[in-house]
Amino acid sequence: MNGPCNGKIVSEFHCRNAFSEFSIDAKKTPFQCDHEKSHKESEDESRLPVLEAAYTSVLQALGEDADRQGLLRTPLRAAKAMQFLTKGYHESIYDILNDAIFDEDHEEMVIVKNIDMFSLCEHHLVPFFGKVHIGYLPNKKVVGLSKLARIVEIYSRRLQVQERLTKQIAMAISDALQPAGVAVVIEAAHMCMVMRGVQKMNSRTVTSTMLGVFREDPKAREEFLALTKNC
Repeated sequence: MNGPCNGKIVSEFHCRNAFSEFSIDAKKTPFQCDHEKSHKESEDESRLPVLEAAYTSVLQALGEDADRQGLLRTPLRAAKAMQFLTKGYHESIYDILNDAIFDEDHEEMVIVKNIDMFSLCEHHLVPFFGKVHIGYLPNKKVVGLSKLARIVEIYSRRLQVQERLTKQIAMAISDALQPAGVAVVIEAAHMCMVMRGVQKMNSRTVTSTMLGVFREDPKAREEFLALTKNC
């Protein structure tokens, strides 16, 4: 389903809300895409020394010897890891949806459930992780199923709160496909509750966003929730 960067997309769409920061122009060339990727990589490379120095300061502030053998390369490794864990800041819906939206006369519910999700809580910079369930009612357009997981990846690889992440995923799908409805449910464990604070090992947080038919029609909402309940 992953099409080339210069593929033809079904329609141009523009964001209309605070949860989208992109517009799609199907005329981008492979050269432009490669150039943007190269620019992002060089930008990350240029920022590594700053991040590395910051992690060195953190280790020293904790009372560690940043020059001991086990920690000599830890600041650099941590800097690279943080860049990977927040790589969603450098990605957009355009990067993944090009050539993946198709005209299809299908109006029944489409659900992809149990999508693994890993993110970083923006309050403590510790992980939260869990499962994402996505459903939508097509309006003559469908998207490659793997792209729904990629949308989750874009927004989860940023500093997040679960409530905002849930809504961003739903709004991105709604803007891209203009479906009759979108439903997103996330169930996640937060290490800020498990490893620190109240230290409740079995706590789970569930958030949902319902748009269009899923918000307006209780039967559609109940069908989606029933189909994703026994995961």
